[in-house]
Amino acid sequence: MSKPSLPESYIHHIREMLGSEAEAFINSYDQPRVQGLRFNSLKATPELKKQVIEQFNLTKVPWCETGYYYQSNERPGKHVYHAAGLYYIQEPSAMSAVEMLNPQPGEIILDLAAAPGGKSTHIASLMEDQGLLVSNEIHPARAKILAENVERMGLSSVVVTSAAPGGLSARFPAAFDRIMLDAPCSGEGMFRKDPDAVTEWSDDLVTLCVNRQWDILQDAYIMLKPGGTLAYSTCTFNREENEGMMERFVTAYPDLTLVRTERIWPHLAQGEGHFVAVVTKAESQEQEEQPRKRKDKRGRNPRQTASSKEVESAWNAYLAWSSDHTDTVANGNGRPLLFGEALYVLPERAAQLLTDDRLNGLKLPRPGLHVGDWKKGRFEPAHALALALGQQEAVNMQHAALDVETSQVAAYLRGESLPAESGLTGWTLVTFNGLPLGWGKASAGQLKNRLPKGLRRMQ
Repeated sequence: MSKPSLPESYIHHIREMLGSEAEAFINSYDQPRVQGLRFNSLKATPELKKQVIEQFNLTKVPWCETGYYYQSNERPGKHVYHAAGLYYIQEPSAMSAVEMLNPQPGEIILDLAAAPGGKSTHIASLMEDQGLLVSNEIHPARAKILAENVERMGLSSVVVTSAAPGGLSARFPAAFDRIMLDAPCSGEGMFRKDPDAVTEWSDDLVTLCVNRQWDILQDAYIMLKPGGTLAYSTCTFNREENEGMMERFVTAYPDLTLVRTERIWPHLAQGEGHFVAVVTKAESQEQEEQPRKRKDKRGRNPRQTASSKEVESAWNAYLAWSSDHTDTVANGNGRPLLFGEALYVLPERAAQLLTDDRLNGLKLPRPGLHVGDWKKGRFEPAHALALALGQQEAVNMQHAALDVETSQVAAYLRGESLPAESGLTGWTLVTFNGLPLGWGKASAGQLKNRLPKGLRRMQ
């Protein structure tokens, strides 16, 4: 692999910053990019983890307990384990940010610029899916991808929003125990894997990113609780977007303390490169230290049209269905929301934060766990509910076996019907090695495939 033609201005900045190390850094562009995956600790049993490590010849990422490298000739993203949410394909350097944020079960956390979902799914995993994670992405198309990745990992504690940072800070001042801000940056750490990032880079882009990062940090400060922790990360190398930004941040807000900064350099470690800083906010409740909340125009949420009676009917139908088909009720103590036919459940921890007033007018690509659809008096379970269930939580279990190209699991992922096991009737959870893949509906010896069409594999 030949290194990309780097901008002269960029090379100059690197030489100024790294001195005698600069040539080693520049020569790192001759090396192939590094690939990684991170196990979903909510699904990865020791046996499954051992099998995947051996199957794909994985080696350990030193800064992430659940992170592993794989070689470029391996394709774990094509395996059924990926569809089942057993792991997330993620650049190894990026795994460092959430490890430094150190989220805890039961906390209320914000991932402010979350798409495509690597850091959000990492946060939720370390939270043991307990508490509340608000994952925000301003761009609607990317927010949709974020919601799909959250669903694939089987998470029930995550709400996906799509809002500008200022829109969130107006609703949620001093609301979050921890905030992850993977800031939009000039992407110098993307050069080795994305030639377009090289051609788009300029000194003007760095300045633009600095200004954008500063604006977002103001909103992050407003939303961070006194005593809270913020992790700021970029995949770029210049000081202006990294150490310089953090120095400016803690200088502007005397109640902030810069606790730690870390860099991963591609010439010193296996990774494309990352910068992470951890900042804490003092335990102060004084009102004058809180910036004035920004004004936010709130309109009526056009999707929240269901009456309380309709919501109650849908919720009761879900509870009745769960009693017949599962051993537990997913998010049974949560708050139901009905958007059209779709029934969602907000995590129990969300009750005080995500009130009707705060949700009103907020775009919610994923307002909690989608448990099913309420269709003219009958309840149908959602694909997201299947992925959120543990292997022992469904009364009816259909186990697909991966053996050859024409195996049951490959047929299921293509959307085909399967022979049903003797005695199976009605809604059935289809699993592989104990990992839920989705629903089927058994009748007369056949299992009709209920995998969403958008998730079916043609190959």
